[in-house]
Amino acid sequence: MRQSETAGTPTAGDTARTDELRAEQAFTDGLYARLDRLREQAADALKAALKAGGSSFQARQERDVLVAEQSALLAGYEAGEHGLCFGRLEFRDGRDHHIGRVGIREDDAERTPLVIDWRAEVARPFYLATGYHPMGLRRRRHLTTRGREVTALHDELLDLGDPTRTGHENPDADAVLLAALGAARTGRMTDIVQTIQAEQDRIIRAPHQGVLVVEGGPGTGKTAVALHRAAYLLYAHREQLAKRAVLIVGPNPAFLGYIGEVLPALGETGVLLATLGELFPGVSVTAIDTPEAAEIKGRAGMAEVLRQVLRDHQTVPATAHPLEIDHEDYGTLLLDRNMAEDARWDARGTGLPHNLARPRFATRIIDALTVQLTERLGADPYGGPNLLDASDIAQIGKEVAASHEVHAAIEELWPSLAPQDLVAAFLAEPERYLPDGEAEFVRREPAPGPAGGPWTEADVPLLDEAAEILGEDDSAARAAAERARTERIAYAQGVLDVSYASRTYEFEDEESELLSAHDVIDAERFAERHEEEDHRSAAERAAADRTWAFGHVIVDEAQELSAMAWRLLMRRVPTRSMTLVGDPAQTGDGAGCGSWQDILEPYVGDRYEHVVLGVNYRTPAEIMAVAAELRRAQDPDFTPPRSVRSTGVPPWETVSEDPVADTAAAVRRDLPAEGRLAVIAPPARVPALTAALPEAAHGAAPDLTRAVVVLEPRQAKGLEFDTVLVCDPDAIATAGPHGVNDLYVALTRATQRLGVIRAADG
Repeated sequence: MRQSETAGTPTAGDTARTDELRAEQAFTDGLYARLDRLREQAADALKAALKAGGSSFQARQERDVLVAEQSALLAGYEAGEHGLCFGRLEFRDGRDHHIGRVGIREDDAERTPLVIDWRAEVARPFYLATGYHPMGLRRRRHLTTRGREVTALHDELLDLGDPTRTGHENPDADAVLLAALGAARTGRMTDIVQTIQAEQDRIIRAPHQGVLVVEGGPGTGKTAVALHRAAYLLYAHREQLAKRAVLIVGPNPAFLGYIGEVLPALGETGVLLATLGELFPGVSVTAIDTPEAAEIKGRAGMAEVLRQVLRDHQTVPATAHPLEIDHEDYGTLLLDRNMAEDARWDARGTGLPHNLARPRFATRIIDALTVQLTERLGADPYGGPNLLDASDIAQIGKEVAASHEVHAAIEELWPSLAPQDLVAAFLAEPERYLPDGEAEFVRREPAPGPAGGPWTEADVPLLDEAAEILGEDDSAARAAAERARTERIAYAQGVLDVSYASRTYEFEDEESELLSAHDVIDAERFAERHEEEDHRSAAERAAADRTWAFGHVIVDEAQELSAMAWRLLMRRVPTRSMTLVGDPAQTGDGAGCGSWQDILEPYVGDRYEHVVLGVNYRTPAEIMAVAAELRRAQDPDFTPPRSVRSTGVPPWETVSEDPVADTAAAVRRDLPAEGRLAVIAPPARVPALTAALPEAAHGAAPDLTRAVVVLEPRQAKGLEFDTVLVCDPDAIATAGPHGVNDLYVALTRATQRLGVIRAADG
């Protein structure tokens, strides 16, 4: 048959394929019409939730749950614009379910589900079913969309005995996954709800109580799993976690910017994303430690060092030199060593933090000085009893307690301290507390002013430790708040009294039966209704409260955190409900704990679950072979994660007399038409590279959506790019005790192509 006779003639298979596409498009059009209505309803419900009254703790928690639920719904509906429905399950018993980023129900009386939320239990076969274990399925369909348009279908036939064919069957079960892995990067991580693998699904849905450690090499999807686990936990335990919020800790600002759109795209906004340096409210990290200083500050022993610094601030007068206190009415008082030691012993014996024990110290000093004065003033010249009665002694005690000079002496011996004061005192004189040769690495003169600093990320756990041992004496603030509350109640009572006095009477001898405000509300409740309400979300309040206890904490690149950093984080989650994500082989920080047992043993012993992801979805086999060779040079038993794909493009390497210039030339030569390129270089090379590549993003938090970015190895952790150029790898490998690990990170960031420019003098 000649081609001209068949051209343009659709076959039965073509017709079936077209009908399937049209059917899915018609269904999708109906979904989006419903979505638009739901979005309006959710927006109105959210506005109402934000206006919910009540200033009590319980009222705020109830509002948090309501706001979180409506925020999640609205965010989910907004996320639907990026692909509301991405799959369909066809069961052998005739049931069909569409799977999407958010659940949608029909308006009928039965509230029939139109789309099942990907986190629902009934959606699990979409991720777990196989030909060997079909979980009741006969077919699994993947929908590819562009906006609201269905562009392609991919059907997996799980029941080989089913004769029905749609024309969209594809023998390659991994076609959807491989297409997603090969797509050009945008500089922002995207969700993986369409391609979650079975081992990832089991981790995502693991119980939220206890500690779950997720270990995996480069490209195994650790971060994506952790973020989707956060979305799942917020879905499964909404009421509990909406009250306490979820904290996600990332290694640097660039990483947080990279992952920042994933959870909103999954319909979740009630999460606090922060670096370690952002977990002490009121302190901004503006300085960078040397590796040596960071390692010293990160040691667990720094907790005892700070306690010693504090003890040194709890002083007593020298034996031969008591403090002389000039009292305007009673002359000179003498505060000697014995008085101060007794008061110090008593205050320390309370077991309270320093600032909370200070009133006890002050009371003992005031009592001792009062005794001294009463003995002096009431002494009988003939040796008889004290001439002052109880009221006289009480008055003297009040006058001693009111003396500014007495309180100045107390402040000298047991000062009221802020965490910044204590850490600054250590940094100013570290030689008093550190072994010989280490003080020079951490010594720093504090800047003037109450904020101290400049502070580094390694200082933040020290500040947090200092805050714990100092405590905060908020008695004055509580007293002021109670006075203000009393004033509001008194004012409210006045308003109610005026309202009662001015009400009208229908008859001269009979009160009106109309109720006034005085009859239905008391002054205290009336005052509460007019208090300024806190409309911040739980996550926003948590960010401003150092003592906040989170419902769940997720830590990415957990292997990098120091022992002191772990002390800080464990305070944030007393329930130990945590997901820790990392890879010990990628440890770059000298203060990193090195093993999960070292990290967790002080807090949970061996009571944690440890799972390992062994499949590399990001790094092509050709690139992973180069990276694995680097690791095996140090550890012959090293086993890299298995790459699921090969690009056929081997990494290239060149030796250069001018690595900066040649790297810049390679950028312009290898820059992909779409996607992102990263130059990863040792810190010493970065200034010259940014000068040679003015178009490139750089800095502490570079814009990763730019086509080119220049990064240090530590900044590249957790990120991925289509093309990576590693400049001067030998300098990276020799930069510190974990330099080889940093180079391993740099070599495994690419999804397509890798180039290495070595320095000729390296």
